[in-house]
Amino acid sequence: MTTRWIRGAAVAAAMAGGVAACSAPGGGTGGGSGGGTSADSVVIGVASEPDTLSPLLGYGKDGNSKLFDGLLARDADLKLTPALAKALPEVADDGLTYTYTLRDGVEFSDGEPLTAADVVFTYETVLDEKTNNTSRTELDAIKEVKADGDDKVTFTLKYPYAPFAGRTVLPIVPEHIAGKQDPNTGSFNTEPIGTGPYVLSAWSKGEKLTFKANPHYWGGAPKVKTLTMAIIEDDDVRATRLRSGDLDGAILPPNLAAAFKNDSDRKTYDAKSYDFRTVTLPTTNKVTGDRAIRQALDAAVDREAMADKILDGAGRPAYGPLPVDDPWFTKGIERPQDLDKAKQILDRAGWKAGADGVRAKSGQRAAFTLLYPSGDKVRQDHALAYASDAKKAGIDVKVESATWEVIEPRMKDDAVLAGGGSTGDPDFALYTLLHSSLAGDGFNNMGRYDNPAVDKALDTGRRSQDEATRRAAYDTIQRELVKDPGYTFLTHIDHVYVLADRWTGLTTQLEPHEHGFASGPWWNLEDWQPKQ
Repeated sequence: MTTRWIRGAAVAAAMAGGVAACSAPGGGTGGGSGGGTSADSVVIGVASEPDTLSPLLGYGKDGNSKLFDGLLARDADLKLTPALAKALPEVADDGLTYTYTLRDGVEFSDGEPLTAADVVFTYETVLDEKTNNTSRTELDAIKEVKADGDDKVTFTLKYPYAPFAGRTVLPIVPEHIAGKQDPNTGSFNTEPIGTGPYVLSAWSKGEKLTFKANPHYWGGAPKVKTLTMAIIEDDDVRATRLRSGDLDGAILPPNLAAAFKNDSDRKTYDAKSYDFRTVTLPTTNKVTGDRAIRQALDAAVDREAMADKILDGAGRPAYGPLPVDDPWFTKGIERPQDLDKAKQILDRAGWKAGADGVRAKSGQRAAFTLLYPSGDKVRQDHALAYASDAKKAGIDVKVESATWEVIEPRMKDDAVLAGGGSTGDPDFALYTLLHSSLAGDGFNNMGRYDNPAVDKALDTGRRSQDEATRRAAYDTIQRELVKDPGYTFLTHIDHVYVLADRWTGLTTQLEPHEHGFASGPWWNLEDWQPKQ
């Protein structure tokens, strides 16, 4: 399930946090639908809530939605596998045509059959500029989607797009329901109908979502009959409720999860991820818009210390948006903290230290505000460590917590402790983060980064099928980010989950930034089996 890319592990739409923190998922305390007693029900504490449950607006776009299926899905190793399609697509030699044949006998949860028309409707609606889907650019390669009878769909592309099949994990919606509504305001956004293993039975905004197993699911009726996602923004509150037995499982920061390591009734799951923590450096800000300031901050930050102390080793230093162990990562861009270099950069650029140690240039103090979402301890610790490192170079960073309602209108001018990262292909992770055409487009390119060399390389990487050409393009991007950093990348975090030890079949995937509802050990919830 998808929230906007910035929100990540420990953020939500900041919906009624006090209510979520105090109400037990089952309606009581330490029991109800949670309580840790029933093997066919599970209550999970998560930090964020989707804005919508409609794939037409971006929900579930990266797969693993419990309410919907895409043409394809990803297995535990992220390999693409058939879902609503019978098989992987037939791809034309020129890379411009992808043809899918639908699985027989699939029905939506209202009993209506899935047809190729539903697939066409889904993609055409997402691509319609009148639809408020901020991820539309991810499908930019599509020229046309056509149905051939009830069971065959053909995508024709504008240009060869090597990772296109990975985009067809997009969930499919029923035209007979969603087609009769405005995709931006219709009831389908909160009353979804899909083909997935679960159906939504209740949604108390800011508190919980409850899902029931779909007995007619084409993949077989799930053994876990009820899933409740309790929305608990505050990390400490989530850990407390897990310890009390009010929750069966929860997403936790590494330092809080460590307290459960020796708990015989619970298991801890560590998942590697592409999920980075970074500081956006808006170009519209008089201080962060100065390249010398950005370069100095990149040199001043101690990434190793953040990974060791804040993440307790459950993560790695980030030298760019791609993790160091990703096959597309550019070797040689790793860089340690270098305060002398940071000071030299600022000296050369005319930023001179004042009596209070803070530098200034032409009457402008080297000072700016760094926002982080309230209740997110990991981001708070990153922000404070970043400010401490910056101060050593003579840059004054004021750290401030706020709700997302407060942060969003300030993102243009103020720095934000942000998160992002996608699995599957470097295009997925980099294009929306860096391309200048998306500057200020919601949570895309929040820092309004504008680098012509990066734009050119992003377009080359997206449009070429030749791996050597693509690799050179992504190398260029990563090296340009060192020379002209629009963000200060800090760490790639592991996602840590603690769950009652009552089921078998739980596994983790290499995860994107988005997790909680879809990723996590419950990515394959429909395959869990109660322990005998």
